[in-house]
Amino acid sequence: MRIAPEILETPDDVGLAAAEQIADAIAASTAAGRMFVLGCPTGRSPLPTYEQLARLVGERDLDLSNVVIALMDEYVEQFDGEYRAVDPALKHSCVGYGERDIRDRLNAGARPEHRIPAQNLWYPDPRAADGEYDRRLKEAGGIDIFLLASGASDGHIALNPVGSGANTITRVVALGDDTRRDNLGTFPTLRSLDEAPRHGVTVGIGTIRALARSVIMVVTGEHKQSTVRRLAAADTYEPDWPATVLTQCDSPRFLVDRSAAALLQTAL
Repeated sequence: MRIAPEILETPDDVGLAAAEQIADAIAASTAAGRMFVLGCPTGRSPLPTYEQLARLVGERDLDLSNVVIALMDEYVEQFDGEYRAVDPALKHSCVGYGERDIRDRLNAGARPEHRIPAQNLWYPDPRAADGEYDRRLKEAGGIDIFLLASGASDGHIALNPVGSGANTITRVVALGDDTRRDNLGTFPTLRSLDEAPRHGVTVGIGTIRALARSVIMVVTGEHKQSTVRRLAAADTYEPDWPATVLTQCDSPRFLVDRSAAALLQTAL
């Protein structure tokens, strides 16, 4: 299924559109007295969404106490043949990002009794069996909204490398050099490709496709023009550009800013 992009003016406009949908869904879940699971990427693309959502939390007095932040991935290191998550204090740690830039940011606008509890920040464990994170998410009722972002150079989504199968589950993967180069732009503390992690634990393509009730893909910036063109042209999952899983998801939405959509506008 081909997904037409919604073209907005700026990254903040993209973030606001995504945040309003998330805020509405959180409010509905609260009214129904049930848990709300938000699937979250890290990095630059989703940051305006988290900033705008934090503002809406305060403006609408949203209750986040039943919200679960489900992270997509984490970088790992190998010790004595075992994979372990990197220290969350590191700037490139996805768990650290989730604590600082998602949970703490959203909680800053909420009343104390309405804040996301520390135990409601979920993330995959590289030491767990493949698919264990999927089972936890499924037992929680699935992911209400999965916020998605696409790598600029190779279309990776979460840390799924090029060639990932449509039914892959949460697992440890080797990271391609294109993904690792993208990391240098996302995390300036990584000063060279040699410092960029070589492995990560990630939700699978099948995890996203099967467990998300709805998804929002956010793509912003001039450097993402080829990404937008590739995603807008896709009508099925293409393993050489994993972010095309968007075409296979329930209730998809594709939000882009005008600078990212420039190649589409030129074609028109």
